[in-house]
Amino acid sequence: MNINKTIISSLRAEYGDAFYLLDSDQFRKNFLELKEAFCKIYPNFNIAYSYKTNYTPKLCKIVNALGGYAEVVSEMELEIARRIGMEPERIIWNGPIKEPKVLEEFICSGGTVNIDSLEELKVVKDIAKRYSQTLLNVGIRCNYDVGDGVVSRFGFDVDSEDFKDAIAFVVSTPYVKLINFQCHFANRQVEYWPARAKGMVELIDRLGIIPERIDIGGGLFGKMADSLKVQFASDIPAYTVYAEAAATVFADYFRFSDVWPELIIEPGSAIVGDCMKFVGTVKTVKDVRGKKIATVLGSQKNISMNGINPPLEVIAMGNEQREYEGLDFVGFTCIEGDVLYHDYNGKLAHDDIVVISNCGSYSLVMKPPFILPNFPVLDICGGKVEVIKRAETFDDIFHTFNF
Repeated sequence: MNINKTIISSLRAEYGDAFYLLDSDQFRKNFLELKEAFCKIYPNFNIAYSYKTNYTPKLCKIVNALGGYAEVVSEMELEIARRIGMEPERIIWNGPIKEPKVLEEFICSGGTVNIDSLEELKVVKDIAKRYSQTLLNVGIRCNYDVGDGVVSRFGFDVDSEDFKDAIAFVVSTPYVKLINFQCHFANRQVEYWPARAKGMVELIDRLGIIPERIDIGGGLFGKMADSLKVQFASDIPAYTVYAEAAATVFADYFRFSDVWPELIIEPGSAIVGDCMKFVGTVKTVKDVRGKKIATVLGSQKNISMNGINPPLEVIAMGNEQREYEGLDFVGFTCIEGDVLYHDYNGKLAHDDIVVISNCGSYSLVMKPPFILPNFPVLDICGGKVEVIKRAETFDDIFHTFNF
């Protein structure tokens, strides 16, 4: 995606002083590259895209077109998957809370529900009794120690009585199909991925059950600029490193088997992180007791990055620039901590454009209706402007209130 003063001037004249730029071409490339990295080691592999990370419908449609799964964690995300044309068989519903009536309709239509708790198991048991001739695709979320020092809150402890109850129900109930084991561990460091995979094969070995699918969740770093990489305490692995760490475990385990279950991961940031930029206009530049501060039409909540300096580019828009040292770019909100970038050194002028990259993860979906409605999302891949999401208005936010 090439961005320059001419392109920005045109977009700003049409869509205002702040907007997101979506790079759908890069998203497609990332999906295919990640899939290829795992398929080289374990051919029966697929990706379930994490809708919560960035549920922009165009991205979800790309996943569907490429044969991936939708990984959803709420009724809202389930409805997105339906509206973009995902068949129920291609939707995996995780999450700690599921509305029983929606769960019932979904699982009876062929979708996969990964049971997360004993309470949810009771709901599925009741559905199985009432729909005794309907095939129900059921998965079990598995929780075990991967050595990262975190006790995950998701799924069943695989050594618990609750887990034994879940297994007994699924394997002994007619028309209930144990379609997959699933786990979710949020730590992105690649050194914990072998333990994640080994925990799954040890469980399969112990139970003597090979499900149709093995889903080892998400939690991968994605592509990012070098200026961002150096701010992390650990290395940022390539897709191939994650594949070698996890897929190799399964390839070795099943190497003499006639059955190779489909291996699934649930990436979000790993494929969408570098696929969105935020573009904001510098509205004020001032000196407060020796500290240089530039206020941008945009907010930390638009980029969802705290405690680090994101990749940033300043595009001069014509006013006379000055050289600054230690300048902070701050947002439009009335929060002292709303800082987009600390200690910028370089040229800047009022009305210049600030382009912040690597904000495709959680930024758009977690932006609250705080102080201002959100800005439009534009895709300029392919030489034309596609409005992916128009700018929000007052009425979009306040039509649910009673005035």
